Amino acid sequence: MRLVVDLNKCQGYAQCAFLAPDVFAMHGEESLVYSPRAEQEQRDGVARAVAACPVQAITAEGLDGARHGLAEAGREASDAR
Repeated sequence: MRLVVDLNKCQGYAQCAFLAPDVFAMHGEESLVYSPRAEQEQRDGVARAVAACPVQAITAEGLDGARHGLAEAGREASDAR
């Protein structure tokens, strides 16, 4: 899976580093470092990071299935309430 972070948009909220720490990390308080290639087993964490980014700075190719799976998981959680 290929990742691109628009570092001009990134404001250093660090949600991605919290949700996918093996892919994203903060260097200092505002500088993001990340691996541009994520493994398939990191897919769910990356999908959560993409969805959680408040400025939508993260683009990931190949997440369609993971997004669908997360949406389904969210619907199931809502139905259970």
